[in-house]
Amino acid sequence: MTPPRLIVGLGNPGSEYEDNRHNLGFWFVDRLACDLKAPLVAQGKFFGRVGRDGDLWLLQPGTFMNRSGQAVAALARFYKIAVQEILVVHDELDLQPGSIRLKQGGGNGGHNGLKDIQAHLATPDFWRLRLGIGHPGERNEVVNYVLQAPRKAEQVLIDQALDRCLLAWPKLCTGDYEAAQRLLHSKVV
Repeated sequence: MTPPRLIVGLGNPGSEYEDNRHNLGFWFVDRLACDLKAPLVAQGKFFGRVGRDGDLWLLQPGTFMNRSGQAVAALARFYKIAVQEILVVHDELDLQPGSIRLKQGGGNGGHNGLKDIQAHLATPDFWRLRLGIGHPGERNEVVNYVLQAPRKAEQVLIDQALDRCLLAWPKLCTGDYEAAQRLLHSKVV
């Protein structure tokens, strides 16, 4: 398999959104940037905060969730990064807190960040690291739910999931997605 060259963490910029469920992608990229000693720096031409570790780029779009594709497409096109070399990390309503799924392609499940990335890349075939946040139970409560901080018990599960993602990073960064899936999809921490 092809190793990723661009890791995109989805979220909304600004301190008022920092602790929101919708910012799980940002949380992962922050942790990965710290581990790789690849500080994230604002870069206007890529519409977000960017870090680099050799041939690997880290990106937190600064365009707000529903315009994430603008940042992803700008960086991917500039550095000639193929769609299958992009891994998008995002919150997932359809998974319980602490659950993780890694897959390539698929629909957007109503996730506005994914929807915009698909539109800008003209394909859904990028990799996704889906981090569970659970569902509020009522469709009309989704916006309020994703823009709130997780409850304490949920936060513990989410932090454990982020830790598992970092443990799987050595497999992910080499493109060994099957081995990464075995690690990430298991319940064992």
